[in-house]
Amino acid sequence: MNTIKIKDKTFAVSMNHSEVVNIIKGIADRLNADMKDKNPVFLGVLNGVFMYAAELMKNINFPCEISFIKLSSYQGTSTTNQVTELIGLSEKLKGRNIIIIEDIIDSGVTMQYLLEKLQNFGVADVKIAAFLFKPDAFKGNYKIDYIGKSIPNDFIVGFGFDYDGYGRNSADIYSLVK
Repeated sequence: MNTIKIKDKTFAVSMNHSEVVNIIKGIADRLNADMKDKNPVFLGVLNGVFMYAAELMKNINFPCEISFIKLSSYQGTSTTNQVTELIGLSEKLKGRNIIIIEDIIDSGVTMQYLLEKLQNFGVADVKIAAFLFKPDAFKGNYKIDYIGKSIPNDFIVGFGFDYDGYGRNSADIYSLVK
């Protein structure tokens, strides 16, 4: 078993890089078919989304823009259920089609916050493209338009996901063992 240790925790590979890339390519293929005439703004939620966003954008073949917002609802390995906005929205979004790209949706608290915020901007339409989804943790009341893969409610690191800021730089994704 391929494991890594980050701080006081041990993680085992749960998804290798080639699977990650194939999942993201599948999301891009669906977006390319559905959004080719929309000229959307992709809106990534930092920090975790940076690797997913980069891989996704390499596979998008229609005119678009990308921007980022930084929100946080995690401390250590668990959610606080409170969203803190660290970097806000500054683009003119009124009347635009928005595609929120999120690395993972678990409880859904962060996304609910962002959806409400975007409504106040008067956007034309909002779609959500989540790389990973934890259905067993989800408490939201909204539609996720594009889901790359549903996973168990495990704590993960790698490919942008972190444990207290560490582990984001792995090409593979690891699940917490102990």
